[in-house]
Amino acid sequence: MSDNMTMYERMQAGLVYDPGDKEIMDEQFPWQDKLWEFNQLKPSQTREKEAYMKEVFAECGDGCYIELPFHANWGGHHVHMGNSVYANYNLTCVDDGHIYIGNEVLFGPNVTIATPNHPINPKLRSKGFQYNRDVHIGNNVWVGANVAIVPGVTIGDNSVIGAGAVVTKDIPANVIAVGNPCRVLREIGDKDDKYFYKDELIDWENIHIPETKTVK
Repeated sequence: MSDNMTMYERMQAGLVYDPGDKEIMDEQFPWQDKLWEFNQLKPSQTREKEAYMKEVFAECGDGCYIELPFHANWGGHHVHMGNSVYANYNLTCVDDGHIYIGNEVLFGPNVTIATPNHPINPKLRSKGFQYNRDVHIGNNVWVGANVAIVPGVTIGDNSVIGAGAVVTKDIPANVIAVGNPCRVLREIGDKDDKYFYKDELIDWENIHIPETKTVK
């Protein structure tokens, strides 16, 4: 690997780099300015919200909705979002690296997804150097309130992350995981087909599930 790489190239290559480099900041500031404008929108301006996500995000499917404010280092420019994603207030995507979010994902309030990390080495860390590792969140995942997801983590399809969890390692599909550090509590199974809360039955006969979910 060339020693003549720019800091921006080092960032893209997953190497240790200086995020305050002028080339990087010149690229980053316009996205942050767009994010500031996004956060001034009224709740009723749903079309303008969607237009922002379609323009700024690396990818954005249909039927996505974000409650403002939304926070992101690059304005969401490195966020890849599927269809029918709902994010409650104060979703923070520290998107120096890439964040991949599947279809029909739910985020509770105050969720943080971080891709950058700082080296343990004190000389590098004292100068603000960092490196990035992408985060992957599968389809139909529910991330509870106040969850923190650290760099490099993958969360499998259909899993539920309990409120307040700190996700430091990969979580498999089809499980409920809780705690700090986040650990698998149990698999999602037959019980969840019968009860929606403790011993309260799901009245399947009265529920119509549309083929395509509409968010807001």
